[in-house]
Amino acid sequence: MISVLQRADQLVGLRHTFSRFFPEKVDLDFSVAIPTYNGAKRLANVLEALCWQLNSDRLSWEIIVVDNNSTDDTAAVVRRYQRIWSQQTPLRYAFEAKQGAAYARQRAIHIAASPLIGFLDDDTLPGMTWLISAYRFAQKYPQAGVIASRIRGKFETNPPKNFERIAALLALTERGSQALMYQPKNKVIPPSAGIVVRRQAWLDNVPEELVLTGRTSKSMLTGEDTESILHIQQAGWEIWYNPQMRLQHQIPSSRLTREYLNKLCRGIGLSRYRTRMLSTSPWRRPVMILLYMANDVRKIIRHCIRHRQDVFYDDVAACELTLYTASLISPFFMAQRSVRQRLLKCDYDMVS
Repeated sequence: MISVLQRADQLVGLRHTFSRFFPEKVDLDFSVAIPTYNGAKRLANVLEALCWQLNSDRLSWEIIVVDNNSTDDTAAVVRRYQRIWSQQTPLRYAFEAKQGAAYARQRAIHIAASPLIGFLDDDTLPGMTWLISAYRFAQKYPQAGVIASRIRGKFETNPPKNFERIAALLALTERGSQALMYQPKNKVIPPSAGIVVRRQAWLDNVPEELVLTGRTSKSMLTGEDTESILHIQQAGWEIWYNPQMRLQHQIPSSRLTREYLNKLCRGIGLSRYRTRMLSTSPWRRPVMILLYMANDVRKIIRHCIRHRQDVFYDDVAACELTLYTASLISPFFMAQRSVRQRLLKCDYDMVS
């Protein structure tokens, strides 16, 4: 007589087989989405790490690589892995022509075949229990709309002095060994690298077109991850940090240069008007704009007094000053950007 466990294993096996050939028609337990732009040289490490996920054999899950308009061999790398990939876990390829991480994530959300979607960047390597830890945490906390990972850096070269002051800007997240909930009143949101989202919470609350769309080859404007998560949080879903979901962020030396960090801080700062106002009631926004700007001025003055000449010679101090200054001018930048986009839309409508 077939035992209950054997019958369960058979059903899981049938679902694995069916999902390989008809992934869009099967409800899986979990989807891992990897948005990537020109990630041909990085993807292999992420896929290899996913091969070694422990205790995942009882889950029915898939991997979706979303090619965000790459110009390298990203598609060829995925095809090569598909030929040798395990039949139990579908490895899918999707192409998103619109440049920007927000568009790539939206594409993954729409085609995923599961209620839980874990996002990995192409330079983040999941620990061997990342998948099962994410799934179990989601089952334990059904009100968690977003679950964030514990992310540590693996540096190609030593980071600059005092790097820990800006480490969070490179998606490094260390909030201790205990699970905790991000309280809305604290206005702190985790980075998108390594987050797990409930698909329905995203579909119900995140707009198809975000104001912030993410970094591209031509722009370092970021904040699309914060914007998406804020929409989910404001709808009443909880945002959690799960220390058992461990990730390693591969940080090359090119991302530790003053030039790169300065551009990153500028992009984050310029996006802050949008993320600040999104978590503020419309009737309070005029007053809050002035309060935020006054606070940014205070930070700039205090920073210059505290660090003096270091704001010119110290990499981290200079980047912090760029962040505060960009935050101050963010309302004007976003207003100008909005006008420019409307003019472009009018021109497009007239031509079409």
